[in-house]
Parts: sequence; structure tokens; C-alpha cells
Amino acid sequence: MAHIVVNTKKSKGTVNKNIYGQFAEHLGRCIYEGVFVKEEEGIPNVNGMRTDVVNALKNIKVPVIRWPGGCFADTYHWMDGIGPAEKRKKIVNTNWGGVTEDNSFGTHEFLELCRQVGADPYICGNVGSGTVQEMSDWVEYCNMGGVSPMADLRRQNGHEEPWNVKYWGIGNENWGCGGNMTPEYYADECKRYSTFVRNYDNDHPVYKIACGANADDLNWAKVVAEKAGQFVDALSLHYYTVTGPDWVNKNKATEFSKSDYFETVKKTLRLGEIMDENIAVLKRASKDDHQLKLIVDEWGNWFQVEPGTNPGFLYQQNTIRDAVVAGLNLNMFNDRCDTVVMANIAQMINVLQAMILTDGPKMILTPTYHVYDLFKDHMDARHVESYAETEDLKDGDYEIPSLSVSSSEKEGKLCITVVNTDPDKEADIDIIVGGVKVSGAAARTVAGDLTAHNTFDKPDTVSIREIAAEVTDGGAGIKVKLPASSVTSIIATEM
Repeated sequence: MAHIVVNTKKSKGTVNKNIYGQFAEHLGRCIYEGVFVKEEEGIPNVNGMRTDVVNALKNIKVPVIRWPGGCFADTYHWMDGIGPAEKRKKIVNTNWGGVTEDNSFGTHEFLELCRQVGADPYICGNVGSGTVQEMSDWVEYCNMGGVSPMADLRRQNGHEEPWNVKYWGIGNENWGCGGNMTPEYYADECKRYSTFVRNYDNDHPVYKIACGANADDLNWAKVVAEKAGQFVDALSLHYYTVTGPDWVNKNKATEFSKSDYFETVKKTLRLGEIMDENIAVLKRASKDDHQLKLIVDEWGNWFQVEPGTNPGFLYQQNTIRDAVVAGLNLNMFNDRCDTVVMANIAQMINVLQAMILTDGPKMILTPTYHVYDLFKDHMDARHVESYAETEDLKDGDYEIPSLSVSSSEKEGKLCITVVNTDPDKEADIDIIVGGVKVSGAAARTVAGDLTAHNTFDKPDTVSIREIAAEVTDGGAGIKVKLPASSVTSIIATEM
């Protein structure tokens, strides 16, 4: 019997709903075929947005979507994607697959997607190959309510009122595909760009996000935070779980050993240490009246592409291993909610660790999608302290903890999410609840063999199922048996 302690008297604050954000790049079949279709394709849609996909995203209450990249953002010129679709410039997507980008999905279409899903837009500006004027005009186009050249152009293109886009990224991966800059050079550019990313409505101030570290590159984070921190609200952080001999010879998504799984979990948990290191840098650079926050706007598993697919499309399957990784990451974000205010998994559809996979008119939900469904009760809830009594699991050179947990409280209910990383054994759990008593509990789980996944022929191999949860000790405890390699949500009603 393992113990989990939930202490409702102690909290780090509110779990920002944006921790459950998504990322949609012009990469492979994420935008085209994934979210956006044309009438001749015969797939049910509203204004080009796939009805099945939009409904699935609404079900998990997607709070924010980052767009247009990614590496694509620093080659994207937004004015190519406005006006009549037939007159928009066609370009080559040199980052991803060398395919033609016809720009039929641009600013208006992205903001229409956000409207249908009910998500806030997060637009990543082009610092790598763009100009300050270009980004300044984009903000004006989206947010200016009065009379101005860009506001008039927006109206000419069919949208009278401003969208009041809040979240703006000052470039993407400028240490790499966004320009191969030094941190000193980028910090100066960030200050320059940020100066012209203006507020056009005092009731809708913009939130500026600087390009932060590539994983544990703390020098980048330190220089940018110290030199440009007063000009932005947050720094980003990118971290991918990559396993195998190297980036070229990565693990396969559905064919892997137990040792590969242990390596994946071990490297995923490294993100917790990296976040803490970056958070320490941000806190040292912050001022009393200006506390910098952390946004993990690219994270997830990165495996080999599926056989027979375009290598530049990054299309990979999604197994119970991915569900475990999603649960571990979300628990880590929740427990750092005093500083981590947004996270965006890479990516939403048909790319890397996706929520959804499509094939023409067909759509399947992945194990990762179901984890987001389990965790959505954490959104905007009051974080409460929790910790698990774990044992060390070992396989070869890799050692991992058996359990991960995070907890929150909202509207008289506790949400406790637990990952059992053990691929072989169930876990009998005794949850000790302090500070309140509970009158009832219900548990739902995503579990299965590590390689279990959904296909278009068998779309329900992995799904959410209910498991027993028993209130004990007059409301002071909950007992539950967690399946092997599982992610579970326990919802307890407070007395």
C-alpha cells in the first residue's frame, strides 16, 4: 500500500487554465487537413474549420492556441495571409517538407478557429526574418479599434471589430531556427520589438513573451531576463523528450522496449529540474513590481515519424507511453503554478505528441487527448499541496519514481491526478486528505499496455474508463487501485 497526502491548507495559488494550452504550426497536416479543410474535400466544417475536430477540442476546453509556429513563425509574413484567398501569395514551406503553402489559412482563419473552440489566441511574431514595422502593424491590425491604416485594412477584409489578441511572442527559438542569435543580440532585438508591440485598448493590455531558453541553456535565460525582462511579461522554455542514440536515430513511437520506456520517463522528469533552474533565473532578474513568469510553449515526446510518411511532417503515433508522459508533465506544471502560467504541447493535430489524428474524413482521439480530458478539472482551480510515497523502479541504467501526483480544489471538489509509472504492477493507494473531509469519490483512468494506441480501424483501443474509489476513515481518506502504466483522475466531493 502506497500513501498520497493531500494538504488542502497549503497552496501555491491558482492553476492557470493556460497550462492546458495547445500549439498549431504550419507543419505537415496540422493546419491543412487537421483543422482547416476546403469545401471540395467534403468534410463537414464551419467556415473551413472541421466540425469533428472543433467539437473534440471544445470537449477538453482548450484555453489557448499558439500559432503560426514554431520555426515557421520566423519565416511567416502575415500580410501574405490576409485578403481574398485566391489572391494570396504562395510560398514554399522551407522548414517543413518543402511543400507549397498557399496561405489560405491566415490571421482571420486562425482567429476564427479560436472563436469556434473558445480559446484565446497566442500569436508568435516574426523576429528572425521580419521587421519591427511588420510586427507592429500585425498588432495594430488585430487590436486597433479606432481609425488607422491597419484597422481600416482589417475592416476592408471583413472584420469590423478588433480581436484584442492578448498573447504575443517576440520571436521563436531565436537561438536556433529563429536566427541563430546570441542572447545579447536577441535581448536587444526583444527590447526593440517589444517597444512597438503596443496596447490599443487599456481594457485589453497585451502580454509579451520573450524567447527563453532551449532546455537548460541558463546563460540564454539569464541574459535575456536581465537585459530585456522589464520589457516583457514572461520568457518561454522549450523542452522535448527525445530518446534513443541521438536525434537522428530516435525511438520509434509504437515499437520500443521497457528500457526505452524508462529512458523516456527519466528524461521527461528532467523537465522538472530544468523548470526549477529557469524559474530561479527569472526570480533573480525580477523586480518587486514586475515578476517574470515562465511559459513552456513547446514540450512533448519526439519520436521517429511513421513509416511511409514525409519526414518533414513529423507525424507520429501516440501510445500509453505518451499518456504517461503527458500526465507527468501536467502534474509538474500544476505544482509550479506560481510561476508557470502557460504550457503548449507540441502539437495539437497530426504532428508529434498530438491530441488528434486525422485521415481524410476520419478522426481519432489519442491517449494524450484522454489525459487532457482527465485533467481539465484542474483549470483555474486552487492548487493544493500533495505528495506521494513512492518507490524507485529500475531498469538497466534508468531509475524512476513509481508515482506522480498533483491536486487542486474548486467549487467544493478536489481533483487529484496520479500517474502510476510502473508498467507491470497495479498500485494500491491510500489517499490521506487533510484540511477537509470528503463525502464521495469517483475515479477515471487511461491505462493499458505501453504500446497500446488507437488506429483508424480500432479507434477505441485506448479510452477513459471508470475504476472504483472508496471513501474511508469517515471522509478523511480515499482508497483506489491504479492500473499499471496509468493516468488517473480522482474527483472527491467535500463535505
